[in-house]
Amino acid sequence: MVSDRSARSVRRLAIVSTYLPRQCGIGTFAYDLSDALTTAFPALQCIVVPINDRPEGYDYSERARFELSDYDINSYRQAADFLNLSDIDLVLVQHEYGIFGGVAGSNILTLMRELQMPLVTTLHTVRSSLDHDEFRTMEEIVERSDRLVVMSQKGKSIMREMFNVPENKMDMIHHGVHDVPFVDPSFYKDQFGVEGRKVLLTFGLLSRIKGIEDVIKALPAIAKKHPESVYIILGATHPHVLREEGEGYRLSLEQLAKELGVAEHVIFHNRFVELEELKQFIGLADIYITPYLDETQITSGTLAYTVGSGKAIVSTPYWYAQELLAENRGELIPFNDPKALAERVNNLLDNEAERDAMRKRAYLYGRNMVWPKVAAQYIDTFVSAREHRAEHVGLAIRLKTVGERPPERPAIDLTHLRRLSDDTGILQHAIYTVPSYDEGYTTDDNARALIATVLLDESGHGGLEDVQTLAIRYLAFLQHAWNPRLRRFRNFLSYGRHWGEEAGSEDSHGRAVWALGTTARRSRYSALRDLASNLFAQALPATVKFTSSRAWAYSLIGVNQYLNRFPGDRVAREARAIMAGKLVDSLTKYGTDDWYWFEDSLTYANAKLPHALLVSGHAMGNIEMTEAALRALSWLAKVQQAEEGHFRPIGDDGFYNRGGVRAHFDQQPVEAQSMVAACLEAYFVTQERAWLAEAERAFAWFLGRNDLGLSLYDPSGGGCRDGLQIDRANQNQGAESTISCLLSLLAMRQADSYPTAATRSRD
Repeated sequence: MVSDRSARSVRRLAIVSTYLPRQCGIGTFAYDLSDALTTAFPALQCIVVPINDRPEGYDYSERARFELSDYDINSYRQAADFLNLSDIDLVLVQHEYGIFGGVAGSNILTLMRELQMPLVTTLHTVRSSLDHDEFRTMEEIVERSDRLVVMSQKGKSIMREMFNVPENKMDMIHHGVHDVPFVDPSFYKDQFGVEGRKVLLTFGLLSRIKGIEDVIKALPAIAKKHPESVYIILGATHPHVLREEGEGYRLSLEQLAKELGVAEHVIFHNRFVELEELKQFIGLADIYITPYLDETQITSGTLAYTVGSGKAIVSTPYWYAQELLAENRGELIPFNDPKALAERVNNLLDNEAERDAMRKRAYLYGRNMVWPKVAAQYIDTFVSAREHRAEHVGLAIRLKTVGERPPERPAIDLTHLRRLSDDTGILQHAIYTVPSYDEGYTTDDNARALIATVLLDESGHGGLEDVQTLAIRYLAFLQHAWNPRLRRFRNFLSYGRHWGEEAGSEDSHGRAVWALGTTARRSRYSALRDLASNLFAQALPATVKFTSSRAWAYSLIGVNQYLNRFPGDRVAREARAIMAGKLVDSLTKYGTDDWYWFEDSLTYANAKLPHALLVSGHAMGNIEMTEAALRALSWLAKVQQAEEGHFRPIGDDGFYNRGGVRAHFDQQPVEAQSMVAACLEAYFVTQERAWLAEAERAFAWFLGRNDLGLSLYDPSGGGCRDGLQIDRANQNQGAESTISCLLSLLAMRQADSYPTAATRSRD
């Protein structure tokens, strides 16, 4: 039992999580936990900060006090301010990578950094294999949390091994379950019209990792021996799956049941059911089945509920099932083995005594998992967290100065991007903010737009309804631009849908490769990844024969993205080595102490050259190449810094030849974007904060820290003016300018949220 001191120590609690009525297992968990805490400890005031994955939010209960937009970095900072000023004693974060925006859910770190009270984090996902971004995010979560809660001993073991988390910083607290009576399944069957039948049950949000097809494949053998059996699949399709592929998975399961002749033995109940109805469904089950395909699943609310309800359970041996069903509390079968599944189910249906004994063992174990006991354990965890904070940090609230906080960024606004886009792709130019049909479309701009929309979606901006649709449209343009006869991309397409040439410039081809590599690596949608990978493979061979240094650079950035997904592709690795070698040769040929550059002139998108060499050298483990790239970027940064300290890119009206007079105007947005991306990559590689300052300097150019003190960014629609002329800003807002600003804004917002502010540049 928790002590009175413990119960009084946390008066006001805030839970940051998804929350009902959003259809999410973690949201259900947060709802049940908050209810259990306030029921067990009536003096506790509990508020919730729910996370929205759509702009309109949800119809939350009064307990929800401040809504977070998963993709809006500013809302995390605002939520921290709200909590800091709300007399909150402790914040409890429910963590799973996919529910927070940013790369690997890194937006949550922005909130954590700002909190000035103790922080406890419940880990719903603990894996022994993480990519770099996931590892860095979790590393900082561990550092900033006063205590961590895991739901299995396996979870504790992994956190000790991977992150050196001390034993006394972690608490193992079971997933809570509702305290239900131990009832005979027949009690509920007549309410659902399955009286007299043996009921097999699986419930939860449907997705392909659930392995339900294996149960259906086992049904012919089960139905042959037990013709009275019926398999109920309870739950709606997961919202993210529904958004990507609709009801394709459910329909494929229905078709499989028909093909195997067991359609009369399968019931789909396609709803997200409320708690009381869920209890009844669990109650009527003779056997509960979890055929999950992923061994690394560390927790399962559905499995916890059924153990707590005293069900006979057959499961694949994922980590949580191994632990929860030990000591004969359930039956474990191999993954992807319908035959073994049928044998175990038939055996249990044949042996009522064995089935009942298993039920009793599960039910008795489940008494340790009921919500009142779980709530008491959480209170003890909260007390430990507050004691730790008092000993190590102190609890005083201190307001931060502007200099101590990350800068506020403009909101992501795609109004003008949509305005420039039609069913063909994105138009090249605009007159003011009105799309210009006269110049038509280019592969250059559709490649840039594809990169922007893929990165927007990856970083959690899928809530902006048509991001995926736009990405598909821009990829379709690149597919149409491909000339298979010449193995090159066309570039200029008139508004009348006529190509201006059979093969576009080398640079446009390189930009397309950049976009395809990025899509192949970073798109969340398999159809886009697969098409991009196929087109990338066809387009890559031409790049090694190019003579344009910028074509090499664009291609290299795309190749490095692609190799992050397919590191074993020898053709791509060889192409990277060849093109990176050419950049090194150029730097060796032209570079001197006072002109450390790849050419005898500075022209356009200059920072892309050291950026490409840097990312290649770092990926290849070539220290000399990496250091040369950093030296070239440092030289460029000095050349592009005005005496007053702001960013002054090379002007488009004459550029800058060695020994000549540099052009100060027209300054182009693509220069600032190239510098932002390159400097963030430099920071990722070196961890030197000076590179963050250089990225910030370049980004500030869009917002008015420039030679004329004029903002290029248009907050009314998210567009960007086409550059700085000698006496004014160009008021037209074309595709290149708008996308350059959008990519820069997205990169800086990600840099704000990324662990210790580091980020891999996302273009």
